[in-house]
Amino acid sequence: MMKESIDDFVDRGFFEVLDNGFVRLVNALGGDHSVVSSARVSYGDESKGEKADKGLINFLMKHDHGTPFEHIVFTFHIKCPIFVARQWFRHRIASYNEISGRYVEMKDVFYHPTTFRANNKLDKQSSGEHEWETDDFLDMCDTYDDAIRDAYASYEKLLEYGLCREQARGILPMAIYTEFYWTVNARSLFNFIKLRAAPNAQWEIQEYANIINKIVSSIAPWTFEAFNKHVLGVENEDTS
Repeated sequence: MMKESIDDFVDRGFFEVLDNGFVRLVNALGGDHSVVSSARVSYGDESKGEKADKGLINFLMKHDHGTPFEHIVFTFHIKCPIFVARQWFRHRIASYNEISGRYVEMKDVFYHPTTFRANNKLDKQSSGEHEWETDDFLDMCDTYDDAIRDAYASYEKLLEYGLCREQARGILPMAIYTEFYWTVNARSLFNFIKLRAAPNAQWEIQEYANIINKIVSSIAPWTFEAFNKHVLGVENEDTS
């Protein structure tokens, strides 16, 4: 999913993620200059030139002086499976507004993985690749897809009876896609990317975190170059 360029994103307006999800940047307030200005306001200064400003951002990031980064703010429109959203909402220093299954009928849009992983026996919080027997893999695919199809058919049947949406939605699987708006400052976003792009994070949310890192790196390149270098240990992240 990371083959797209920032130009592709600008042209279409969003990055596709997984089979039916997306990340769309709705708005961005501030950038590298916001970090520099807020950091230097104590001394009555602003920019001291590109080299000095970039050096200041690296210093702030390296020594974990976080508050100047709170002056960059992003708003995203996210479409992801509910089980990904529930992990996402653990990051509480942000604002969320999610589509409501009380007010609208949930659409027949579900996440269908193309591979199946196995539990990591050494780490209860992660999973890993596994070589399945062909028959077992095909049976798992059928079981997964049948469960989704049957659940949504039952959901529609309950609605046809006249059952309220807020109760009928209770039988829908966590693989159904949801949508929400997410407003977050760069400092909080650092924490999200650090945790959710980590190798032991669930693969599906890693896909979202990596794409978001790429998008914001085009908005505040000095800031996220410093973040990738000093926090993630990635030198010269390519944002093209």
